[in-house]
Amino acid sequence: MTEWADLRERRLAEPGAAEAYDAARPAFELGRTVRQVRESRGWSQRELADRADMTQSAVARFEAGGTVPTLPVLERLAKALDVDLEVRISPRAPAA
Repeated sequence: MTEWADLRERRLAEPGAAEAYDAARPAFELGRTVRQVRESRGWSQRELADRADMTQSAVARFEAGGTVPTLPVLERLAKALDVDLEVRISPRAPAA
């Protein structure tokens, strides 16, 4: 039986996999953050969806990292959660 870590390592070694993983990371991290804030308030996905004028299934997809949100969606979620939304572009550190 293959362990998850072994399978993950093999998959990330496949051509293009690391780039795809890196591309999916921001959506996953945004979704995880929204879920953590929502849960800290004791809200269900339905409650957040109602407050953000979204469907529960859209919130579920977003929290799972399954969609790349638009700025207006992020703004609605931030307003519903009463949090600040910060969007920035930062220069990368020079490669060593």
